[in-house]
Amino acid sequence: MKQIIPFSKYFILTAILSFILMGLSIGGFFSLGFNLGVDFQAGLLQEVQFAPTAFRITYNGPGNASISLSRSSLDILVSGVGVDELNHIFPFTVYSNHGELARGLRGVEGLNVSEIGPSNASSLWLVQSAQSNPLLEANNPFIIHYLPPDTSPIRIEDVRTTLLPLGTVSVQNLGNPEDRRFMIRMEDSELGGFVSAERIITTLENSFGAGEVVVTRSDYVGSRFSRELTNQTTFLLAMTLLLLLAYCSVRFRFQFALGAVLAIVHNSIITVGFITWSRMEFSTLTIAAILTILGYSINDVVVVFDRMRETRRNYPDDNFVTVLNRALTETLSRTIITTVTTMLAVASLYIFTTGAMKDFALCLLIGMVTGVYSTIFIASGFIYFWESTKASKSKKSIKTDNPPLNAA
Repeated sequence: MKQIIPFSKYFILTAILSFILMGLSIGGFFSLGFNLGVDFQAGLLQEVQFAPTAFRITYNGPGNASISLSRSSLDILVSGVGVDELNHIFPFTVYSNHGELARGLRGVEGLNVSEIGPSNASSLWLVQSAQSNPLLEANNPFIIHYLPPDTSPIRIEDVRTTLLPLGTVSVQNLGNPEDRRFMIRMEDSELGGFVSAERIITTLENSFGAGEVVVTRSDYVGSRFSRELTNQTTFLLAMTLLLLLAYCSVRFRFQFALGAVLAIVHNSIITVGFITWSRMEFSTLTIAAILTILGYSINDVVVVFDRMRETRRNYPDDNFVTVLNRALTETLSRTIITTVTTMLAVASLYIFTTGAMKDFALCLLIGMVTGVYSTIFIASGFIYFWESTKASKSKKSIKTDNPPLNAA
């Protein structure tokens, strides 16, 4: 017979630890607040990269020409009424530097290329702005940037000082310093919508040079949308907890349902505390991670409660503490194997992705660890204290109803 692990001995200690962790989480929320993403905070969010100009390209040939840049090639698509559709592909394995690429592009009828960067720069260093219109025009040059690996970093303090005249602007580093990438956030109260986006780029170019700023991401959310999204998120989380409470009440007894809800609330508070203290951006993807954690946690809790009910049926003569410890011991290996297997997939997501998806994976990793802890020590601990209190009251009632013979 497998040795039964006395989990119940640690319930008081883990309850104290949980109160401390939840206190820190709640304290962090009220003292620091969320690092709200643009989804929940009305305003503009831009990711920019400082990179010199490599080419300026215009087109005055027949039909329309559009450009697309990938990691391995630069493509020019010519199409339109009365024009045979042609896709000119310039792979970087063949056109390995700017000089060779410029000569190849000039072979396309109507395409004018001004080479700004050095001819021997690698084509693999090319960078395209996310805001650039891929349709080439005759009077408005299309700009392609490049970023050599040995480019000196730009200090975040210089970027903040440059943007200071615009008002309340938040600046954060993205990636390595050599990438020269920054995330800039401006609240809606400062400037209106896309006007502020243009002013940010203009201000940066005035300080760091014209054509030196690449916009890799630009999002704007109005105040009405952000307010509605906040209300919907609160309603969604509240309804999730109520539905879980109803489900567990139907499947188990009410105290089991309370223990399950308490466990996932504990799990959510710890995860939110981690998000708060780590200053991770709180976005819709973060909400998705929290809801995923709730679903994963309740699944683990239901498995343990099912085993607890089955063990109580198989060992009717055992007291509740023994039944609880036996059920937790028998499901421990299953819980660990399932959690570790899932964490391996999530860890891969964390290692091989960047940005918001990396934060999503990190939230899941933290939530899975706290989920196992909550199942074993919070949900089961609550049931243990509930049953112990109930048994204690029952003993007192028996003593009151049946006083000793020598009682006064």
